[in-house]
Amino acid sequence: MAQTLKSWATPLAVGAFTISAVTGLLIFFDLEMGIIEPVHKWLSWLLVTGVVLHLSANWKQFTTYFSSKPALGIIGAALIITVASLLPIFGEDEKEGGKEKTGKVATQLLESSSLETIALVTKTTPKLLIEQLEKNGIIVKNASLTIQEIASNNGKSEKALLGEVLTQSKGSETKDSDND
Repeated sequence: MAQTLKSWATPLAVGAFTISAVTGLLIFFDLEMGIIEPVHKWLSWLLVTGVVLHLSANWKQFTTYFSSKPALGIIGAALIITVASLLPIFGEDEKEGGKEKTGKVATQLLESSSLETIALVTKTTPKLLIEQLEKNGIIVKNASLTIQEIASNNGKSEKALLGEVLTQSKGSETKDSDND
């Protein structure tokens, strides 16, 4: 049993580590395209599972590290960093270096804005946005509804609906009434 566990626990840990490391580095450098963030979040469970299984399959060898001062120092430092990262003294939720991520804040603001406001931002008309959304099967009762409300009424995610609105408005006729 232990040999069978060893034969797939280590490859699982290595494969999951590779996924976690690559996606983590991409997120660190703000290269969050595609499904990098959800893959990083959800497949990190594979890493945890692989490491736990690897440790259980190699427990006797692992315990030898407890007699080595350098190994204990590394393990101790990792535990201290882990506990310290949970303390609220180093920042808050969505913040980086004291500033909230601009893209996430902008998205949240747009999602809570009315279709009328979105039309102003995208230099189109609410009527044109409603027509384009209705062509895609999205019912908009009136332009004063927010993206959140429209999404909820249509069983869509707010981000997906906002993406549709912004994509559609990019190709629509724009008003030239203000030249900014």
